[in-house]
Amino acid sequence: MKRLDTFKVIIYIVLTVICLAMVFPLVPLIFASLKGHDEFYNTGPLTPPHDWFNFHNFYLAWTQGDLVRGFANTGILLSVSLVGTILVGTMAAYAIDRFDFRGKKVVVWAFLSAALVPGVTTQIATFQIINKLNLYNTRWSAILLYTGTDIISIYIFLQFMQSIPKALDESARIDGAGHFTIYFRIILPLLRPAIATVVIIKGIAYYNDFYTAYLYMPDPNLGTVSTSLFRFIGPFSASWQVICAATLLVILPTVIIFLVLQKFIYKGLAAGAVK
Repeated sequence: MKRLDTFKVIIYIVLTVICLAMVFPLVPLIFASLKGHDEFYNTGPLTPPHDWFNFHNFYLAWTQGDLVRGFANTGILLSVSLVGTILVGTMAAYAIDRFDFRGKKVVVWAFLSAALVPGVTTQIATFQIINKLNLYNTRWSAILLYTGTDIISIYIFLQFMQSIPKALDESARIDGAGHFTIYFRIILPLLRPAIATVVIIKGIAYYNDFYTAYLYMPDPNLGTVSTSLFRFIGPFSASWQVICAATLLVILPTVIIFLVLQKFIYKGLAAGAVK
């Protein structure tokens, strides 16, 4: 028992140290966001702010930094892309798991092997395709890329799909239901744990994505939160305390979402791995 208690204490100490190491970089960021211009340049990064309720930097970042438009554009991209990802991923998993056709194993291996291809090696061809489709500098370029290249979500849906008994399909087919009816009324509701997992994981990934928005949507009016934050370097290049405040505003939604929905992430991943 003593050895077990000692082992638990060591585990807690190690986990505490890791948590502090992960959170520590945010401390100078929070301190800087609450400081004025003179206080920022005359004090150290780990020196606490004189006024803990100085939110002027957050006000400047929100009103003059065009973050409102960035959050609005990001919300549009997230909502449309996640709906497309769910429909494409669940339909692909439904077809692969429920239908027998020639080359089925080849298709499955093609999906899995595509995840091994570095995305950088395909960027030239991808850019040319987007440009030929006249989608460059439009929201549809990012939506198409987010929706059409999501191998991970298809794999997660496929793992859950294999746990759903095919007897449900056969019973519905006896009652006269077609493939689309079975998909929308039986399969899709039963995939809610997998859908929740994909929405959280892919939603955070889309929210943090800088490369796609910066390359395919250079128009400032189409800027997301990541590109809007990047453009702070110009007008606020001498006001790093404002940039720190804007960074915290961008980080805050993902932290809140993760803290609220973290149990769904862990449960969904664990269930998908077991199934």
